[in-house]
Amino acid sequence: MASASSVSVVKGIKGMLLDLSGTLHIDSIATPNAVEALKRLRSAGIKVRFVTNSTKTSDERLYSKLLKLGFELDRSEIFTSLSAAKTLVRDRGYRPLLLLEDEALEQFVDIDHNEPHTAVVVGLAPSKFDYQHMNRAFQALLNGADLVGIHKAKYYAQQEGRLVMGPGGFVAALEYAAEKKATLVGKPMRQFYELALKDMGMLGTPELVAMVGDDVLADLGGGAQELGLVRLLVRTGKYRPGDETKVHVQMQPNGVFDTFADIVDAIVSS
Repeated sequence: MASASSVSVVKGIKGMLLDLSGTLHIDSIATPNAVEALKRLRSAGIKVRFVTNSTKTSDERLYSKLLKLGFELDRSEIFTSLSAAKTLVRDRGYRPLLLLEDEALEQFVDIDHNEPHTAVVVGLAPSKFDYQHMNRAFQALLNGADLVGIHKAKYYAQQEGRLVMGPGGFVAALEYAAEKKATLVGKPMRQFYELALKDMGMLGTPELVAMVGDDVLADLGGGAQELGLVRLLVRTGKYRPGDETKVHVQMQPNGVFDTFADIVDAIVSS
């Protein structure tokens, strides 16, 4: 369900940037009617790109997962913060210490990450967030390495609806201990959204593009707001009642819907 004002803001939408985890799926389960809703969105002629901060697995594994869940998409439509981090590492010639899960490390097999490390790259890596790994990262930073946070999400939602810590607190811990500011590459950085908009051919018309996500800050803040995207919050995934009002009034979303499918209903019927 959505208010009349929320429904009205989707009129004229020609493109959509879609968050994945918490918006289209939660772990290995698609959100209600999301698979069919995506098909209807495409049939309505709306351009779609998938923008995600997921860093637990490689882009190829993520793509395969979405296909298994029933979503119809092309690999080129997915823009991940993991691939953005790899681009940054390559462009700057870093030899990174990678705090990533093994399935995500697959994406960096062609990157030299031998010591001495010139960067520490932190993604969502629950198995690496122990004292030994964190202290190794701290030592590298003390020795001059730069700090790269793929993103700083506070938490994310598991299948049973439980919230668990994201990488944000661990990036902040390293910033505090090493007295260094992390370079961030994923949502909500403006450059990340611009890549997807440019690929859609809509970089010059962001007001016709909606960003859909379950996190009012990590999905809908920052660059999404700066670019003038239509920012739509869904009450799935990590959403908790009242999230839309916990931010400054100027940062509040343009519309709030129960699910992604409800947004598509509003667009198709408008």
